[in-house]
Amino acid sequence: MKILRKIPFSNYFGKRNISAKAFIFRNQFEGFPKESDFQLTNEQLPSLKEGEFLAEAEYLSVDPYMRAYAPRVKTGKTFMGSQVAKILESKNPKFPAGRHIVGEFGWRTHTVSNGKPLSTGVPTAWLIPDIGDLPKSLALGVLGMPGNTALFGFLEICLPQPGETVLVTGAAGAVGSLVGQIAKIKGCKAIGVAGSDEKGKWLVNELGFDHFINYKSDDLRKKIKEYAPHGIDCYFDNVGGEISSTIMLYMNTFGRISVCGAISGYNETKPPKATLVQYPLTFNQLRMEGFIVHRWLDRWFEGIEQNKKWIEEGKLKYRESVTEGFENTFTAFVDMLRGGNVGKAIVKI
Repeated sequence: MKILRKIPFSNYFGKRNISAKAFIFRNQFEGFPKESDFQLTNEQLPSLKEGEFLAEAEYLSVDPYMRAYAPRVKTGKTFMGSQVAKILESKNPKFPAGRHIVGEFGWRTHTVSNGKPLSTGVPTAWLIPDIGDLPKSLALGVLGMPGNTALFGFLEICLPQPGETVLVTGAAGAVGSLVGQIAKIKGCKAIGVAGSDEKGKWLVNELGFDHFINYKSDDLRKKIKEYAPHGIDCYFDNVGGEISSTIMLYMNTFGRISVCGAISGYNETKPPKATLVQYPLTFNQLRMEGFIVHRWLDRWFEGIEQNKKWIEEGKLKYRESVTEGFENTFTAFVDMLRGGNVGKAIVKI
């Protein structure tokens, strides 16, 4: 991939033209994403019109959902994704110059936007509220979409009660690591499933999970029986597949399952097969519900404020896996898909 020379942004104001770098989605993925599926380009941006603003990216987010949603992205367009950006120039009073925003602008360094919501009602940009001395990058993690995914997706669907047992897959990721901690805050036992002993030590020793299961090396059934001898009450599912089918066999009557994702099958060329889940769903009278976090758009900042409060109280911890350099965004993306990140994966521009 050809790497373009980075031009100091201060130079842009000496010229009328505004330049931006962007990753263009060239080919729909076939199996695991390839570098050749993208093209790093340089493009000229138009001058601002009334109601528009110019934003410069400082951090980009890479997330599992991008792989699942990729078939919906048109080739020839900037690849999807959120970013923390600073407003450099504005002709829109709702987005004043100098403020930081989260923008749904994709993998690009600079964007001209009017800030209007999408047709679905999802905002294309929102102003980051006062988060004190906490890093702005957290607006892509615990104080943003992943944080609200964990908070609302777990509490509103699983309805955990003190003393219950909660199991989380993808437990060392941006969402799963928060779900387990929220379970502990609510007085539950938290069991995390992830793919390395290093991640397991982080979950147990630093985040306070009660137990960890390495799905690559442990006997899943044996470990569930050992760590949850009285069964599982709540399951937060990030992975799908055979692991999830197995976990459901050990759930208690009237257990609740919150389905956030199915990363185990995102890169498969053929639909993966797994044991039928209808048997445990029926016999144990389980409730299984999928969700998209934008269901709670009307409570978005409520979620951010709650997670911020827990951070300040020392009840909620976070970690970021940071990749330096815009040109390394694809590398960060595939590393995340392979499970190389611990906590939230981001790119620092």
